[in-house]
Amino acid sequence: MTAAIALLAWLGVSGDAQSASARDMIARGLRRDHAEARQNPARGGGQPQQQPPGQQPPPADPPASAREPNTSGLQRGRAEAPQDPAREGGQQPVFRTGISFVRVDVIITDKNGNQIADLQAADFDVTEDGKAQKIETFKLVKLDGGRMDAIKEPPRQIRTDYDEESEAARDDVRLFAIFLDDYHVRRGASMAVRNPISKFIDTQLGPSDMIGVMYPLESTASVRMTRNHDAVMRAIQQFQGRKYDYTPRNQFEERYAYYPTEIVEKVRNQVSLSAIKSLIVHMGSLKEGRKGLILVSEGFTNMLPPQMRNRDATMPGSGNPNAFNPMAGVNDPNEDRAAFFASVDLESDLREVYDTANRNNVAIYAVDPRGLPGFEFDINEGVNIQTDATYLRSTMDTLRTLADNTDGRAIVNRNDLDVGMKQITRDSSAYYLIGYNSSQAPSDGKFHEIKVRVKRSGVQVRARKGYWALTAEQTTRALQPPKSAVPKAVDEALASVNRPSRAAVVRTWIGTSRGENGKTRVTFVWEPIPKTPGESAASRAGDPVRVSLMAVAPDGSPMFRGRVPDVAVASTSSNGAAAAGQSASPIRGSSRVAFDVTPGKMQLRVSVEGASAQVLDTEMREITVPDLTSTATLLGTPAIFRARTIPEFNRLKADPDAVPLAAREFGRTDRLFVRVPTYGPGGTTPALSVHILNRAGQAMTELTAAPFTTPNQQQIELPLASLPPGEYILEIKAAGEGGDAKELVGFRVTG
Repeated sequence: MTAAIALLAWLGVSGDAQSASARDMIARGLRRDHAEARQNPARGGGQPQQQPPGQQPPPADPPASAREPNTSGLQRGRAEAPQDPAREGGQQPVFRTGISFVRVDVIITDKNGNQIADLQAADFDVTEDGKAQKIETFKLVKLDGGRMDAIKEPPRQIRTDYDEESEAARDDVRLFAIFLDDYHVRRGASMAVRNPISKFIDTQLGPSDMIGVMYPLESTASVRMTRNHDAVMRAIQQFQGRKYDYTPRNQFEERYAYYPTEIVEKVRNQVSLSAIKSLIVHMGSLKEGRKGLILVSEGFTNMLPPQMRNRDATMPGSGNPNAFNPMAGVNDPNEDRAAFFASVDLESDLREVYDTANRNNVAIYAVDPRGLPGFEFDINEGVNIQTDATYLRSTMDTLRTLADNTDGRAIVNRNDLDVGMKQITRDSSAYYLIGYNSSQAPSDGKFHEIKVRVKRSGVQVRARKGYWALTAEQTTRALQPPKSAVPKAVDEALASVNRPSRAAVVRTWIGTSRGENGKTRVTFVWEPIPKTPGESAASRAGDPVRVSLMAVAPDGSPMFRGRVPDVAVASTSSNGAAAAGQSASPIRGSSRVAFDVTPGKMQLRVSVEGASAQVLDTEMREITVPDLTSTATLLGTPAIFRARTIPEFNRLKADPDAVPLAAREFGRTDRLFVRVPTYGPGGTTPALSVHILNRAGQAMTELTAAPFTTPNQQQIELPLASLPPGEYILEIKAAGEGGDAKELVGFRVTG
């Protein structure tokens, strides 16, 4: 942050045209200090290419992966560690199935904006750089937000990252996001737009539609695409704009709030635009198809009128000789020259945004909350009408630029926002998906224009403007054989972090260790799943109070039956052990039961009950119980324990009866340790080698295991404070006279 402040001071002195990249660095630094962003796509350099008259110039810098061959496994990874190379490189979703395959979404409407859905492939002509292309794939995509399907079965609720990623990727799910640009919306306008946006969510979105909300200073790691539309509407009702209000509201803004207003405004621009780009990349990582970003903003400007160029942004009029002089700057050639360079700088910034949107197939719908505005500035700011009109026009033009270049719509200069916003869902409800193999197969790294024409007259055609080709080097790299895959065991451990239980109201964990008389002890732990933000008590049938558990052998004979927490009511095992307590109120922590069974296959039937013994949910699992009596080196199931304070941590470590956790998602302030059963030949204790691995299965940190007071158990302290948000693997290897054994435990750090 110190470097950012120094750069701010330099910008306040120099103010030259080369300051754009430095300001962008400042903006990213401020947002990185505020919250660790999941994505931070690199700002492109280079100069705009020359375009024929009347053509929109392409983005300023070609993306590294604009036309890559189809790959798999592109997941959001909300909490991936920032050092992941794929993350830092701004990995983009892939829209093609070959090195030269191009996909285009085309919206066809009549003059009234109604969708036309009866066209065939023969009705379309597609050209690339003026050369006709052969259409190879053609499909009409029609979506209704899941209204019809919801009659048969309610849509799946979004509770975890796994839910979010798997549901958003479905072809029959529409994905939207709302960016509330409070830096560029006045307070009055923000209050006026709350109801139209809430009405849009309430009336235009269907049960299966997913939507998220983000502010400029938020990280995409905090954005959840959800189907809880009521919670989103409540968040919208809290929207409060602060355009031209430079009062700092957090420690990060305090560090630059007292700089000149024009510098602060430029920093706000970069913060907002970089956040929009991150949100676009995030949406692209969730879904390949068309997506809609609703940008609520009054537009952007890289320059303020002389009347508002105060030396201290928090003190209007301070150190400004032109304050309250309405005619300052009128017919001043220096002002005109400065305005020209500021507009060029801003156009470059906007180009990066719509370039990122086109790469990720995101349409921007810019909503001006002012409705039909008469003025850009308030009367107390002392700006003359002529200058005011110029700034008003330029800010609205920035919204049009973002919308027009991303196949979206600019809902500006109109009081009937409801009518304009209806078109957002209509655009995503019916469109044609066209694919072709480029006849040029370019590998020149340049922008290639796509034009789509329809043979039917009287229709409006909207499609993406084109794409950036790979360079020759990128093409060679893309055609190389794939790198070695992540080990299957690592993939499975990571999947266990994201894969939710089929029981929707509880989390469960099942562990095994040596039992008595040659049997294996099975430990079953469950804990309630916390309600999602905004979820009401009425949305659930009740809070879980206990779980009825039944273990059945392959021949159908019962091996164990009991309730947790409760006393066991039946067990066919004479050596079976049940550990549980009495409870009639909702469970807040973890509950456990343990019983001994013969090694082999077993079916576990789980029934979640409420306070009135009503069944809230059921689940059935097929489990293979390991034989832990052999003379080989063996490991039982590692169990994770969490404490909030040092005394609690020490108490848990010394307690042989502590109840482990079913959860695998933790904060960096949590104190964790792992307890693992270890068995060697003749009662020996095998040596453990313990490492934290990243998502690629590469070792990051070595940990130490220590013997526990209970025989055949060792404990491992698992520090989280130094780990960035992300998903990790705890690798436990045992080596001894009986050979080697290994266990992997996946977990997530949320920050």
